[in-house]
Amino acid sequence: MEPVWDLVVVGAGPAGASAALSALQNRPDARVLLIDRDDFPRDKSCGDGIAPHVFDVLASVGVVGLEAGYAAVDRLRIGFASGPTAGGVMARAAYVIPREVFDARLVREVVNRGAQLRRHRVRTLADDGDQLVLDGTIRARVVVAADGASSVLRRQVAPRRIVAPTWPPAWSRSRWFPRKPPSAARAYTAIAIRGYAPVVESRATEQVIVFSNPAPGSRANSDPAPGSRASGLGSDAGADSDGIGHASWPAYAWSFPIGDGRANVGYGELLSGNPLSRRHLLDRLEQLLPGSGTDARSWRAHLLPLSTGRPRQPDGRILFAGDAMNLINPVTGEGIFYAVTSGVLAGRAAVNPGDLDAGRGYRADLRRTLGWHLRHTDAANLLARSPAVVGAAIRAADRNPRVFDDLVELGLGAGKLTPSALASIAAALIR
Repeated sequence: MEPVWDLVVVGAGPAGASAALSALQNRPDARVLLIDRDDFPRDKSCGDGIAPHVFDVLASVGVVGLEAGYAAVDRLRIGFASGPTAGGVMARAAYVIPREVFDARLVREVVNRGAQLRRHRVRTLADDGDQLVLDGTIRARVVVAADGASSVLRRQVAPRRIVAPTWPPAWSRSRWFPRKPPSAARAYTAIAIRGYAPVVESRATEQVIVFSNPAPGSRANSDPAPGSRASGLGSDAGADSDGIGHASWPAYAWSFPIGDGRANVGYGELLSGNPLSRRHLLDRLEQLLPGSGTDARSWRAHLLPLSTGRPRQPDGRILFAGDAMNLINPVTGEGIFYAVTSGVLAGRAAVNPGDLDAGRGYRADLRRTLGWHLRHTDAANLLARSPAVVGAAIRAADRNPRVFDDLVELGLGAGKLTPSALASIAAALIR
């Protein structure tokens, strides 16, 4: 007979696995079931960049060594295809680990701790008063929904609500911002494609991010200060003819070296209402990072529901984590740090005494841990809709290593828009 589980986690990616690990760390005798629709290892569309902050969170639940066999990457270069660039050594190195490997290692840790792993596609969730019931047969005291951006459980329990930003911000000078606002439904949704290709030699030791060039005449393309790098990172010829440089801003390509002769390469952009084809995404990658996609394999595309700075977690026994709560950094598209952080907090709340109020406790923990950071990324996301502001931020980071470090922390961890970074960006903007 099926037992009543103390916790059922739906989705065995980083958010779900971290929730299971945290529950067992806080209550080793808990009966934990981890469900996923796929067997592991399995591929997952992602940039594969693992920030050091991810390993910090996992260490808090006793998991270390997931990066074994992969080389640290401590250099980051960012800029426009033709325009200002900035690069340097990050304060803490990151890793590029294919999700097929990283997720499988994390799931193995969960199973080794005593959780049961089951392949199953969850379709329904019901509350019978005493317990939650999945698909009519799986009973749980608490459920963590970590089933991704297209979460089945979220659609049933908490239909997605997206709050469109005021456009342009009331305090902005309109000449710095695109005049056409994003639609309410797409204001916080991006699309990206990813593949694996032989690494281009010049990009073999650093992570590279290249923004699409903005429209002609934008302040982002203004002449950089003397001594700054202005040659650009790629070629964006023809960008203005299809409108991608401005109308679909922000948009960028990346190349992240894995260390085995391959790189994770891809391109993503904010949805603006126009239908996008695979050919369009691959053409944009080639325009921004020529040669990156040569002989590439395993192309996969996915949607990214970006954080609005106001994640919604209802009271009760159903907890949302990771992409299922739209926890993706709207500035960088990074989601693994948010996934493991929210997962650890959800797993702890799930097995604490008084689990009928698990949702309330988890919501409070999430706000204490990420609340201010999410507000700052929300503000940064609005600022980044202006190519001029992004250009100023890149020039400021090129001049000042402290600004570089602050922006990396905002994009990869739980950093904030520091006063010194804002002052430097403002100074670069008005020059």
